[in-house]
Parts: sequence; structure tokens; C-alpha cells
Amino acid sequence: MPDVPRTPQQDRSRVTRRRLLEAAIECLAEVGWSGSTVAVVAERAGVSRGAAQHHFPTREDLVTSAVEYVSQERLALLRSHAADLPSGPGRTQAVVDMIEQCYTGPVFRAAIHLWVAASSDERLRERVLRLEAQVGRETHRLALDLLGVDESVPGVREAVQATLDMARGLGLANLLSDDGKRRARVLRQWAVMLDVALADARVA
Repeated sequence: MPDVPRTPQQDRSRVTRRRLLEAAIECLAEVGWSGSTVAVVAERAGVSRGAAQHHFPTREDLVTSAVEYVSQERLALLRSHAADLPSGPGRTQAVVDMIEQCYTGPVFRAAIHLWVAASSDERLRERVLRLEAQVGRETHRLALDLLGVDESVPGVREAVQATLDMARGLGLANLLSDDGKRRARVLRQWAVMLDVALADARVA
């Protein structure tokens, strides 16, 4: 039987790190901040606590890195689907639907638990504020690109930011109960209004 080539140490380390980050998101979404200790996350990821702490010495390091990592992955995924968006009147609705995806599901649920914990932990709050500012800027830029609008046109920045803020608020409402039907109606109407508001700001 031929020898199986060994995975290089760097590759193994990268795989371990990714498993920890994904496990941290799952734990945060399911059991919240208090239940997402390094030991619990390590067990879910199938690695030792020592290996987890080698990559992330503290719980703050682990969970903030996890939210950042998965947020970046989701933004990259949305950006990769830009070519699939329709052109013409249906595009704004499609973009609004994509933005909604940023604020529903386990990643957003995990972020909410992180926000709540940060509200009473000054050290964690500083890290979360930096993270949210970064993710917020990148989400805003992505929305501008997908909508194909010029931010220098008066009112465009505010209209796009209002879309992001509304999607976040609707995502919060969805945490307590399945709010999909009402959310879909609101987003359909908002897309119509947004299309009108951005009509003069389209990039040729």
C-alpha cells in the first residue's frame, strides 16, 4: 500500500483554525457568549483546548475572529454572485434580498450575542466596535457596487445606509419568531422606493 503524503504543518494549522472559527460561530448562535468558552468551542471543532489556545489565546480573540472571518466569507460569497444578478428593474429587489441575507441566519445571530456581551465588557466592546465598523464599511461598499450607484450623488449614501439599517432591524425581529412573510413584504416595498430614490445616481 503506497504511503499517503503527509499534510504540511501549515495546511494542518489552517484547517484547525478554520474549524475553530466555524465552531465558534455555531456555539455563539446556539448557546450565546456565556456558553461559548474556548473549551466548548474546541470540543465542537474536534481539537484539543491547547491547540485552540495556540491559535486564539482568549475567548475574545476566538469569537471576534470568528465573526470577522465568517462575515468576510459571506461578503465574498455575495460579491461572487454579483454576475448572477438581473439587470433592469429587478436588480434592486435582488440586491435588497442579498443584503437581507447578511442579517439573517447563524452569523448574524452570533454577532448579536457578541454585541450583548460587549455592552457590559469594555475591553470586548472596543474590539467589537472596530469589527462592526470594518464589516459595516465593507457591506456598504458592496451594496453600492451591486446597486451600481454613485455615492457622491446627494442622498445616495443615506438611502443605501437606510437599507442596511432596515435589514439589520428586520433581522433582529426574526430572532424571536419566523418573520419571513412580513419581512418579504416590507423588503418588496422598500426595493420599489429605493429604485426610485436611486434612479438619477446609476453609474453608466
